[in-house]
Amino acid sequence: MPVYAFIFPGQGSQFAGMGRDLAAAFAPAREVFEEVDDALGERLSKLMFSGPIEELTLTQNTQPALMAVSLAVLRVLQREAGLQVADRAAVVAGHSLGEYSALAAAGSFDVAGAARLLRRRGLAMQQAVPAGEGGMAALLGTEIEQAREICAAAAVLRTEGAPDRHEVIEVANDNGGGQVVISGATGAIARAIEIAKERGIRRALPLPVSAPFHCSLMAPAAEAMREALGEASIAAPGLPLIANVTAAKATGVDEIRDLLVRQVTGTVRWRESVQAMTALGVDSFIELGAGKVLSGLCKRIAPDAATRSVGTPEEIEELLKLL
Repeated sequence: MPVYAFIFPGQGSQFAGMGRDLAAAFAPAREVFEEVDDALGERLSKLMFSGPIEELTLTQNTQPALMAVSLAVLRVLQREAGLQVADRAAVVAGHSLGEYSALAAAGSFDVAGAARLLRRRGLAMQQAVPAGEGGMAALLGTEIEQAREICAAAAVLRTEGAPDRHEVIEVANDNGGGQVVISGATGAIARAIEIAKERGIRRALPLPVSAPFHCSLMAPAAEAMREALGEASIAAPGLPLIANVTAAKATGVDEIRDLLVRQVTGTVRWRESVQAMTALGVDSFIELGAGKVLSGLCKRIAPDAATRSVGTPEEIEELLKLL
């Protein structure tokens, strides 16, 4: 029998029109979108279904929207196939905001609670750094140690006739398969891209994001989430979470609160997380939600494991046959 991990995508998987086909095909999916709309007091579903993409990509919208699609897929599977995540999977995991989706799937959050937390998280992240003062870049064809060396070199701002200054630049995501994302001050990111090219990195490119996520510049957002999570109702998950910042199992409520706070400024250790899941016996990854980003990463990190993306009515029907 396959040993499953259910995994949940993060930012970068959004697209205008996401969730629209699910809502048209399945009443349980419509329920989830309505619950998110009610929790936020606005029609986020309309923005998801129709765009514009520029507004959907604002992080305070992207985060609850991606969660909504993931949990809409899950709700359909629960209703149509009686799927109980705790019975069918060994662990859950999510990439960045996807941890909230994973925890909701495991029973720690309800849909409305997750939506409100992710709206607050998105706003706090956007407000932590003034527009234009931070950014992110993807380094393709490198591993984390080389990326750290590039960050260390790029952090130093040398100005003739003045002492050297140091700017924040850190590894944000270790995605595996030679893909590392860095985050920090705008000038340091620009220097890192040039240094990466000089050192023969296959590709180094800035990312179209609105803030420098998963670095120490997000400290104000981490404090905002410490307060929000302290007030939030969180239940113990029905199965372990493989946490982004530790790449290890987490099950305790206080532990999960702390990990979600640390995650705002910490590195998303996705490569190590997938390796940890395979070490626990997982041989089949099922990505629930928009896009196929995590499935692609899992194929590169664990090529012997089976992977499946489930985000459209057709993909749901295929998985229902499998289950």
